[in-house]
Amino acid sequence: MINRRALSAALVASLPLVATLGAPAFASDDLRKITFVQPSPSAINSFPVFVAIGEGFFEEEGLEVTVEAINGSGAVLQALSAGQAHFGRPGPGPLIAARTRGVDAVHIYNVAARSNFGIAVQEGSDYQSVEELRGKVIGTGTADGAEVGFARNVMTGAGMKDGEDYEFLTVGDGGPATAAFLNGEIEAYSASTADTAILNQRGMAVRDITPAEFGRFFGNGIATLGDTIRNDRALVEAWSRAFAKGHAFALDDANREAVLAHLAAGNPQEGEDKEFQAALFDAVRSKTIPAEGGEGLGWYPAEVWQEWQDALVAGGEVDGPLEDLSAAWTNEFAKIGREAVN
Repeated sequence: MINRRALSAALVASLPLVATLGAPAFASDDLRKITFVQPSPSAINSFPVFVAIGEGFFEEEGLEVTVEAINGSGAVLQALSAGQAHFGRPGPGPLIAARTRGVDAVHIYNVAARSNFGIAVQEGSDYQSVEELRGKVIGTGTADGAEVGFARNVMTGAGMKDGEDYEFLTVGDGGPATAAFLNGEIEAYSASTADTAILNQRGMAVRDITPAEFGRFFGNGIATLGDTIRNDRALVEAWSRAFAKGHAFALDDANREAVLAHLAAGNPQEGEDKEFQAALFDAVRSKTIPAEGGEGLGWYPAEVWQEWQDALVAGGEVDGPLEDLSAAWTNEFAKIGREAVN
């Protein structure tokens, strides 16, 4: 059965880059070897990367990409800051928090343009709104992943504070999350699109009670370090072109069979159940399509970055606003990627 963090549960403290997913599609001494880190072993959640590898888009840019899975956005940002990876896929909340600690990480491509998180309860429970979770325990997959920041935002919007009006409990995902529900340890679970699909597949039927207005809170995106942008810009541009091509290729239903094959190569476990793989891919892919009014794939709305920061400050996750929030993200590389696609 699929468990999206089973390969990396013990990596937060030590940060060795293990759990290499698949092998580089092309190996050549002429290619520059780079590393991409993702917060879970799922190939589907990072589908543009695996498609760009499989279709040779990275090779066309002179890059050989190795994908490593580690545990949560916090670990992704640590790996970037330690020089263990060139690019990663952290959430916006953890990235803002990391910047308050002096980590010069920058989001360069909005992958989950629509929120890919939600607060889920058991299908048969009486809970109909997040306000009814006052005094309850909310489960999370990791202690510091993007799902935690998202849930804190939602609860802050409902007038509740972490540790006073509700509690978080790190329970893992898949089987452990199912057990936590069945044992009464949690009443709700902050879940990604993949988490929800996995729980339902395992027989733990859940439903989302997140207020609709939180759908605008984009999720995990591609990040690199500011130093990389300043000192190795050609690399960032090359990555952006290949990634955008992979994203666009995967959105074309004419390429569906090839895309699913690339994802199965990246994570064979996810490819074992073809029907489930296809359904999960559809769900994740839908979250990467920008809402109307945006400027295309990868584009970040400045106002939602402000809302993310406001929610983090209100929830006590960061002590105060960044001196320059605009330094945490840029749309210039998404534009380069779109131009390459077009």
